[in-house]
Amino acid sequence: MAWTNIGATVLSLAMLWLTGCSGEPSRGAGAQGGGGADGGFVTNQNVGAESEVREVELVPQAGKVVSYAGSKECRECHEKEYGSWHQSYHRSMTQLPVPGAVLGDFNGVVLTNQGHRFTLERRADEYWVKIQRLGEAVGGGESEVEELPLGLVTGSHHMQVYWVPNGMGNAQMGFPFTWLIPEKRWVPRNTTFIRPPQMEHRAETWNQVCARCHATGAQPNYDRESRTWGTQMADLGIACEACHGPGEKHVAEQRVLKREGKKPDPKVAMTSIVHPEKLEASRASQVCGFCHSMKWFDRNEGWPLRGFSYRPGDDLEKSTPVIRPKQLEKQPWLTNVLAKNPDILQDFFWGDGMIRVSGREYNGLIESPCYKGGHFSCLSCHSLHGSEPNDQLAREKTGTGACVACHERFRSETEVAKHTHHRVGGSGAECYNCHMPHTTYGVLSAIRSHQISSPRVVDQKATGRPNACNLCHLDKTLLWTSGKLQEWYGHTEVGLSAEEREVADSVRMGLSGDAGQRALVAWHLGWGPGLEVAGREWVGAVLGAMLDDPYAAIRCVAERSLRAVSPGLVPSGYDYTIPVDGRSAVMGGVISAWSRTMGDRAHGGGGGASGILVRAGDEEGTMGRLRELISRRDERVVRLRE
Repeated sequence: MAWTNIGATVLSLAMLWLTGCSGEPSRGAGAQGGGGADGGFVTNQNVGAESEVREVELVPQAGKVVSYAGSKECRECHEKEYGSWHQSYHRSMTQLPVPGAVLGDFNGVVLTNQGHRFTLERRADEYWVKIQRLGEAVGGGESEVEELPLGLVTGSHHMQVYWVPNGMGNAQMGFPFTWLIPEKRWVPRNTTFIRPPQMEHRAETWNQVCARCHATGAQPNYDRESRTWGTQMADLGIACEACHGPGEKHVAEQRVLKREGKKPDPKVAMTSIVHPEKLEASRASQVCGFCHSMKWFDRNEGWPLRGFSYRPGDDLEKSTPVIRPKQLEKQPWLTNVLAKNPDILQDFFWGDGMIRVSGREYNGLIESPCYKGGHFSCLSCHSLHGSEPNDQLAREKTGTGACVACHERFRSETEVAKHTHHRVGGSGAECYNCHMPHTTYGVLSAIRSHQISSPRVVDQKATGRPNACNLCHLDKTLLWTSGKLQEWYGHTEVGLSAEEREVADSVRMGLSGDAGQRALVAWHLGWGPGLEVAGREWVGAVLGAMLDDPYAAIRCVAERSLRAVSPGLVPSGYDYTIPVDGRSAVMGGVISAWSRTMGDRAHGGGGGASGILVRAGDEEGTMGRLRELISRRDERVVRLRE
């Protein structure tokens, strides 16, 4: 089998390959970080193959990294642990495109994007993309069909991203469509991120942007002279040695003992392998923090030429220090980065330095008072081998299990009721709903903050970050929350605007807030605990207005919430991927249908407690009030870099 020459088409498609996981900034002249200066090159016009050897070289290779043994070697002695890892989403973060791994529909599906037609095909156990330029791009006709095989697959939980070779060694270039797993549909990749609607996107190369965290022991092996990649890794996906360190020596030692009929000595074994639970709390958390953080690195660290020097058990701060916006005076190396990228902090952090995008949970952890005590770590709540794959909370640490391990007094229901002022057993008495609210955004969802904090209206006023109270009491105003926090916890009074005093905070922020705020509200308007507290009858009208948001990702989240709350209100044929200016407005139709459906069951009381502003039977008034809020929408450009 030989692959066709795709030179002209690959070059023209370079502008379509859209950035996914955003990279960390870097420092100094020629610094290399994230999707840096070399990201997304598409310069080699020949992806043709004349031999099976050449075909293999077009895909990054696993199992060829010095000192790494590979996960298959671990299975012989650690069958149970291997099994629990194999079920996890860490294992399937990056895979070869084989049946069972590929979730997207490749049965002759035809997709179009920016003057190109993509035809997806499955040929036996292989997956292929036919590409053709259309219309004006080739002088009014159509170009010849050119073909690419899938090289890699990323993701298996929320969405799936696909990669094809671009001819620069074994570099993998991002396919410009993403498969949404819940909806089982293809969407343009740029519609899955909070990015300005008209923002131009840079090319994305898996070897540089993704390999460092979506593979184990990755060595990009980028050759600057030829501008080609010879990437290798110990394992595709996040495998055993990502957490336990290179295992070649450990495997060799254990096999010698087995041949000699000797039992392994755990203390001796620990000298050649790392067990995160045996590390001190800070070092154990750094194992996770290597990937789950916003870090800094430059060319001296070795990426993308060789790979990172950090290994589990090392001090992460010595190689790739974590960015802490409130400690910039201790991080002088950030000066040049911020001078060149003045908006980069707001792309990742709230105004007080709290991380606001997914995949960077370590940044939140290390700013938490629990962590600063010296004993709290990622493993205080999470376990890869003793948990369910969805969130990997240790089985004994679900609910309030992790919290009461340290906060013993809250084992008492009396103390819980006294502290929370909420009914024991209800969502308001769950520690994490107040102290770890969903104020982080990523993968078209709101995610729990991992910076443990307490709800304060003054913090929301200073940063724009929604407070935990109003994310549950969706029908209540900020004035109501301020009053409760004063009454229960002695918070000082905060100056509030007329809207903050009179309009439910979810409605106000969902329609007048910036894009990041609107996305969080859109998710919470479909969140079960919030709907149980605030009621769901009124929510459809607000979500209907959000279906016309200028940001595609917000429209997607709003549609998901509306389908969860009242699926009959989603207009027939609605497609969130079509830009607002390319289709008829849907807000009016949804609100009209909502008004007819709800009758007198949904209304807004206005004033200090409830100000949801919607009233069934008053369609015109509801439209007017919501449109007034939309007219004051914060149009600040927002890019959240997941």
